[in-house]
Amino acid sequence: MVLDVWKNIKKGQFSPVYLLYGTEAYLINETKQLLLEHALHEDEIDFNFSQFDLEETPIETALEDVETLPFMGERRLVFMQNPFFLTAEKTKSKVEHNVKRLEAYLADPAPYSIVVFTAPYEKLDERKKITKELKRKATVVEAKKLNEHELKKWIRERTTAAHVEMEEAAIERLLELAGTNLMMLTNEIDKLVLYVEGTNRINQDIVEELVAKSLEQNIFTLVDSVLQRNVERMMTIYRDLMRQNEEPIKILSVMAGQVRLMYQVKELSRQGYSQQKIATVLKVHPFRVKLAQEKVNQFHEGELLQLIRELADADYKMKTGQGDKVMTLELLLLKMKR
Repeated sequence: MVLDVWKNIKKGQFSPVYLLYGTEAYLINETKQLLLEHALHEDEIDFNFSQFDLEETPIETALEDVETLPFMGERRLVFMQNPFFLTAEKTKSKVEHNVKRLEAYLADPAPYSIVVFTAPYEKLDERKKITKELKRKATVVEAKKLNEHELKKWIRERTTAAHVEMEEAAIERLLELAGTNLMMLTNEIDKLVLYVEGTNRINQDIVEELVAKSLEQNIFTLVDSVLQRNVERMMTIYRDLMRQNEEPIKILSVMAGQVRLMYQVKELSRQGYSQQKIATVLKVHPFRVKLAQEKVNQFHEGELLQLIRELADADYKMKTGQGDKVMTLELLLLKMKR
């Protein structure tokens, strides 16, 4: 797990080869940054750090640098980006790689170098010998979306590192308000940590006061207000979104996505699917499924289907110029209150 890899890096326990792959850029960048901070002293970076784009540089050229003895330091750190030869994807790159050379290096890596392959791809080609060999010899970080348990653990570790205690209810509320984007969560956690300097404890009230709601969370609450026929809360959220200059078409699109998700979660839950299975089928974060499951039992399928039809109709009117976008959205919301 990525958190265990980070822990070892912070302890100064390095692997000779790392493979970071996946589409969660934050996890890849955070791992690279930790290696830079802990593997080399600041005054060594100019001499012992290098990086190569493997869409432009042959692997054998990069390995020559890896096998060069470090200068004025204990080790070299080399980042190798975009190793497209690990995938089945076609690329415009005209570079040809001698992967046999890499296989030979993996069999006997230089004891004074740390090589980091960063592959921002959703999948690697497991049929290729070089992919199998690299995954077998390297410390692998799969940069995928963290599940709810991993997210909570990551939040606890980040706040603990700042000598701050965060209550469980506060962690839950932070995820509800800010969503699961790691970069956004990082910004919100850093803000909370600064705010509680002196008391070093974050509770749910502080989260409510300081954390800005994501657009998705605002829309989720808006949809809930519509279905609950809570006109006052519905219009308050709508006016807040207008003050934030959110585009009506964007609001409508996110609303439609939320309602579709609720309908799909309700139907799949009825069929006996687990939360994780639903998330896999719908390709959404399990935490979003959890939030939807907490709401869907309050509504009939017919209500959700009717709302989907009304949203689709409003979307058509906006995109075909049959009315002012803001007015169309407002009329839709007023119609839904009945």
